[in-house]
Amino acid sequence: MKSKFIALTLLLSFAFTSCDTVDDLLSFTISNNASIKIKSTSPINLPSEIITPEVTTNSSSEFENNKTKASLVKDVKIRSLKLSISDPSDKTFTFLKTIHIYISTTDSNEIELAYQENINSSSNEIDLVCTDKKLDEYIKADSYKIRTQVTLKETLTKDVTVKANMKFRVTADPF
Repeated sequence: MKSKFIALTLLLSFAFTSCDTVDDLLSFTISNNASIKIKSTSPINLPSEIITPEVTTNSSSEFENNKTKASLVKDVKIRSLKLSISDPSDKTFTFLKTIHIYISTTDSNEIELAYQENINSSSNEIDLVCTDKKLDEYIKADSYKIRTQVTLKETLTKDVTVKANMKFRVTADPF
């Protein structure tokens, strides 16, 4: 009886480990970029909204390159979102207090993608905290919209352009 229990435990452990291994084999990363311009006229200590141009996903070709198609995609989550200041090149994130980034499509509701509170960085790059929301419908779409909400802690003397580098983990079914 004891040996059957051990065998069953080992079999279940193997099955769960195998599922994770199969998911890893069927997963890949899609990268997208967006440019966010924070205006020098943005108020201090008050949230202000920034709408970016639509981001083209190019997901069909990404799916094809990874030998899958949109109908087989079963799980998409954001893996990382890194912000870097592209203009002015010598600017750091010391001016920024908080940032929240949202994603939406014409067919899907807006949801929060990533955020950072109480920013205390003297670097020109920061990593945001990513949500664990399911993003299948956003990445399968031809394009999506990014809305950014920022709160500044100091006055900007000129506009700041920030590049958002987003990496999405995509898992697809084999058939």
